Amino acid sequence: MMHNMTPPEGYLCLTLGQYTCLIDKNAIVRNLLLVTLLIFASIGSLAIGTLSLSPWEVVQAVFSVGDTMNQFVVQELRLQRLLAGLYTGAAFSLAGCLMQTLARNRLATPGIIGIDNAAMAFAVSSVVSTGISIAPSGMALVGAATAAALAFGLSGSSGTRGYRFIVAGIGIGSIAGAATQLMLSQVAIDTANAAFPWTVGSLNARSSLMVSVLGVGLLICLIACMLLTHVFSLLSFSDAVVIGLGRNMKHLRMIALSLSIVLTGLSVAVAGPVGLVALIGPEVARVLARYRGTPLVGSALAGALIMVIADLLGRTMLSPIEIPVGIVTSIIGGPYLIWILIRQRSAHSL
Repeated sequence: MMHNMTPPEGYLCLTLGQYTCLIDKNAIVRNLLLVTLLIFASIGSLAIGTLSLSPWEVVQAVFSVGDTMNQFVVQELRLQRLLAGLYTGAAFSLAGCLMQTLARNRLATPGIIGIDNAAMAFAVSSVVSTGISIAPSGMALVGAATAAALAFGLSGSSGTRGYRFIVAGIGIGSIAGAATQLMLSQVAIDTANAAFPWTVGSLNARSSLMVSVLGVGLLICLIACMLLTHVFSLLSFSDAVVIGLGRNMKHLRMIALSLSIVLTGLSVAVAGPVGLVALIGPEVARVLARYRGTPLVGSALAGALIMVIADLLGRTMLSPIEIPVGIVTSIIGGPYLIWILIRQRSAHSL
């Protein structure tokens, strides 16, 4: 509680009743830049396709004004896909930033430590066995939680710290991936085709119900992250420092891990495992932030931007052939991951 305080240089002081918070001016500028780029990318995604529209026609169609055919193309064929890309990109990237902060390791994304593959395996199992449209969401959450719990337990006393956590997650992810392939090999070809999009990552013909569920879940998790940003930033310090500041490390880790699990599980339930967005998004946000602080909101915006652009490239590069968005992000993210490994040679820098 602070009153009549002079904010540090580069910060704004916002007072709400008896509470006062500091807002980084640079963070506002960075996030506004990302929002602007995201708006342009979204308009481009809605405008470009078999039927090309002008930006003004897109804006009119979104608000149910103008040509009826344009409204149908935008609202019925493209808008739902765009929302799926925005939500999944933001959720994957936010989950990645949380996981990297939690493990103090830039490689500790939900995909690399096996959460994506486990969520995918459980989602595919529900498609193969039940065919109920709402089932993959719940099953993906169960899979994500199971993978995180196993990785945490197998890492022993190190918890979410160090390479034991990552190595345990890689092993769990490999087993989950193999289980997915086994299930697909044992079912009829039509059933396998229905489950295939879950294995590569796709935004095509996503369920409006699942996209809405993800949107609500993302909003709740994003608000929680915004309220807890100052607390999560403590995770980059040693346990002794955090405990000395009066914080419970166990509770902080469980909150961050739980948010990451929910975000990943819901995202996989909508789009399948979209490769390496959780790695690239937070890194873009950190570069813009000049590696200061924990850019949770910036990571969400950067992830959404990457997903929308990747989906647009996948739809248009080899049109009429469509490349699933998961393959596009893997093509982009694979070399980037290799670059990180080559550039950052010490374990401390990872």
